[in-house]
Amino acid sequence: MDLPPKLKDWSLVQSFLAVADTGSLSAGARLLGCSQPTLGRQIQALESELSVELFTRHARGFALSDAGAGLVPMARQMQSAMQAMTLAAAGQSKQLEGTVRITASVFASHHLLPPIMAEIREAEPAIQLDLIPSDTTENLLFREADIAIRMYRPTQLDLVARHVADLELGVFAACSYLDRVGRPKTAEDLLKCDLIGYDRNDLILRTMSEMGWTVRREDFAMRCDNQATYWELLRAGCGVGFSQVGVARADPTVEQIDLGFAMPSLPVWLTAHQAMRQTPRLRRVWDLLASGLAQA
Repeated sequence: MDLPPKLKDWSLVQSFLAVADTGSLSAGARLLGCSQPTLGRQIQALESELSVELFTRHARGFALSDAGAGLVPMARQMQSAMQAMTLAAAGQSKQLEGTVRITASVFASHHLLPPIMAEIREAEPAIQLDLIPSDTTENLLFREADIAIRMYRPTQLDLVARHVADLELGVFAACSYLDRVGRPKTAEDLLKCDLIGYDRNDLILRTMSEMGWTVRREDFAMRCDNQATYWELLRAGCGVGFSQVGVARADPTVEQIDLGFAMPSLPVWLTAHQAMRQTPRLRRVWDLLASGLAQA
């Protein structure tokens, strides 16, 4: 089934895909940042224009009709074309003034970026900065962010990435915890402590395995995937955990545990869409971020 030539309002296609993806008007409206009645009217307008029923309504929300399901691939193509056009147009901007959206993990946004952001604002007051703390992967292809700071190398096509730093990691615990249980001197001593690990994220397990430590998820007395909360659990004395050395050493309530060997470092990558990378304000913020993170 083809979209008719008379369909000229791209926002109706956006509305259709939002409801198709979320299965309800309320969730689709939140996704688009509009009201539920507005989204409902847009779906009705599209159905009227196409003379087909796109969804079947039921108690739990909206399900695609056969006609609606047949239109999804074409709507996706229109979405991709609009996103590509938006990126291409934005990439042609020669103005230094404007906004740059940066996304990073909640932990990095709280502990690493504030002084770097202050330096960028001082150096380039005409550039406005949006910081998006998020432990989910913001989609650079969809302009949800202009520059992403990642602790891994992105592999998606159409993205450019630059390795800008390696953050030193170490073993830490609250001074109050170590005063209570003693200070481990060896890996064997460490494994007798209450360990703080991740819940569903297997990064710590994989890293410890690569270092020759046989550890199971159940060996962690406390588990949390949110890195900002993880750090507060460590500071509160829940056990021994792992953190970025630069951040942890700045906190007088925690103490580094020296086991006689170095932990693997954490790589830091800057990532942007290649169509946007040469936009003057993005290039300037990119360079300032790279410089600041290299000194973190």
